Amino acid sequence: MIIADYFATVATPGFDGGQALDLFSAWATSLSYTFQLYFDFSGYSDMAIGAALMFNIRLPFNFDSPYKARDTQEFWRRWHITLSRFLRDYVYIPLGGGRSSLARVSRNLMITFLLGGLWHGAGWTFVFWGFLHGAAMVIHRVWRYLGGHLPSWLAWFVTFNFINASWVFFRANSWNDALRVLRGMLGLEGITLSDKLLRFSPFQALADMAPTLFGHMTLGRTPYVALIGAFLVTLRLRNSQQWMRDFRTTPASLVLVTLVFMAILMNLSKVSEFLYFNF
Repeated sequence: MIIADYFATVATPGFDGGQALDLFSAWATSLSYTFQLYFDFSGYSDMAIGAALMFNIRLPFNFDSPYKARDTQEFWRRWHITLSRFLRDYVYIPLGGGRSSLARVSRNLMITFLLGGLWHGAGWTFVFWGFLHGAAMVIHRVWRYLGGHLPSWLAWFVTFNFINASWVFFRANSWNDALRVLRGMLGLEGITLSDKLLRFSPFQALADMAPTLFGHMTLGRTPYVALIGAFLVTLRLRNSQQWMRDFRTTPASLVLVTLVFMAILMNLSKVSEFLYFNF
């Protein structure tokens, strides 16, 4: 939650500010929301599972490092697993599932994801987000049918960038906001090497980031460093469920828990954006 709020300080002004975004600002905006949503959703899932365990209720695993996915089908097996299971069991399979002709399977996928988009919100941007993922699933099914194959790194690159671009429509308040961010990402609003990049110093960046865990939620001059860190965390580290399975009480784990507890206490008075109030 703390990390997600950190990225919100870049994503929210970029999406809601109404100003044209140059290439670097647009990518910082879209990627910041991509990681804001990731860490927010991961945190909510962990809190739900942890709170339920206090009452001896075991909720299902819901989040499995989805940004490591190398195709959209794998992404939906890792992202919001309970929703994916619901849509599969109560929409996709009753429509005929994947046991029909390619045309019928494609129809079933599109209907399922259009309804999945509508479930998130009664707006055309949500419906279009669902359409994009439905189309991506159809393309993936056709690609597999034709025997297509990509190197693992390229498959991940294509999948991640598609997901990042689709989140623009999920987050934007209107079509105009979504198109404004996408235009910037394509470089149609210019490419500006800001002072932040030209005067970049890794030591200064670390100094700027140091206080953020303990109450100062501003990215300042460090959005690019923070985004690189987020990539490393989401792609290279184990997720929280894997940590939980292997958890043992050690001096190091006690220090980590103490630091996290201190960070939470320092942020109790802060008003935090609740991303899922519409759902």
